[in-house]
Parts: sequence; C-alpha cells; structure tokens
Amino acid sequence: MNMHPRTLSVIGGIVLTLFVASCGGGSSTSTKTKASKPASSSTSSCKLRSNPQQWSAPPKMTVSAKDAITATLVTSKGDITVKLLPADAPNAVNNFVFLARQGFYTCIPFHRIIADFMVQTGDPQGTGMGGPGYTISDDKVTKPYSRGTLAMANTGAPNSGGSQFFIVHGTNVNATLTPTYARFGEVTQGLDVLDAIASTPVEASDSGEMSVPTSKVWLESVRINS
Repeated sequence: MNMHPRTLSVIGGIVLTLFVASCGGGSSTSTKTKASKPASSSTSSCKLRSNPQQWSAPPKMTVSAKDAITATLVTSKGDITVKLLPADAPNAVNNFVFLARQGFYTCIPFHRIIADFMVQTGDPQGTGMGGPGYTISDDKVTKPYSRGTLAMANTGAPNSGGSQFFIVHGTNVNATLTPTYARFGEVTQGLDVLDAIASTPVEASDSGEMSVPTSKVWLESVRINS
C-alpha cells in the first residue's frame, strides 16, 4: 500500500495527503468523557520498529454484524475507548481487530495531526507510506462523520486501505470530507485525550501541510475488549 504525500486531495482549502478514513454516525458518538487514564505529557518508551509485521493477504472474516466489540487505544497522552461498528464496516472492523490482536498497533506514531479536523496513525514507519503488506475492500459509508469517528485512511483509489486510520477531531467536517473513508468506530470515552493529541504543535510537511508533530505522540497499543 502506498500512501505517499503526492497522493493529494483538497478539502476546504486544506491539502490532505495520504488520508483515508471513514467513520461512524454522528448521533451515536458520545460527547461525554469519563476520567479514565488522564491526558499526560509523560515520555513514552516507544520507538519505531525496524521490521514491522507484514502479510501477503487480508485476514479471513471472523466478525459478524451482530458482534459487540469495543477497543482501548492506549496512547502516550492517555487511553481512548472506542465502540467498533461491524454492521457499518465489516471489512474495516475485521481488519482492525486482526491487526490489534497480532500486536501490529504497538508503538505506532500519530504521524499526521490537524487540529479541528483529524489525527492519523496506523503506519509503523511513521511516514504515511507504511501498511500491513495488503489492502482491504472498501466499506460503503452511509452515515456522517462526527467528532470521535474512527475511519480508514486510503490513497484515494478504491480498495486501498490497509492499517492507517484517523480519528475525527472537528465537529463540522462533512462539508469537506468526502464519504470515501470507511467509518468503523466511534469514541465513547477519552475525547479529552483526543483533544490532547490534536493540540500537539506541528510543522510543515514536504507538501507544505501543517500536520507533522514536532514531538512524538504514540499509539502504544490497542486492546480488543471482547
């Protein structure tokens, strides 16, 4: 999967690179957060892996539309609890669960941060070009994106998602974000942590987009809770 910065789309005057995401309905996304693990600026022990896991084909389908699945995203800023949406995005959820259980999402940086829009992670290389070695089929997007939505990232081409995903930070993104990014989850706890990640200072990327964090923010692990 190649998510190179030269793959561009212009949304609301913002140049978006390597961005493939699609995430759950606005009305069901919680706007309340509970005091789980508070936002923190503590130094993480994470570092980039030299040989990330790779597979030659997508995982077999093991989830069903009726499954109730939650996950905990452990980040260097605190924990985020999410409800996964297999009825809306079976391919994306199945893929996310597989990668999490394989330990793929261990020490992955948030490589792209745009406050009031989204934060993106899932690339073990931290460049926006990495993935698991395969791509998955798209899930149709039928509901709007909202603050706290998890969505798959892609190159802009059909069926080009892999491991990268983003979490919507803004509250009014549907006018600019095209419904081509499978929405596969929604934050139920930890929006304060999302805010802390989004508030990380950034600098310009090679394309000029102000989105590259000036200090590392890590997705330390993902725990599937069911």
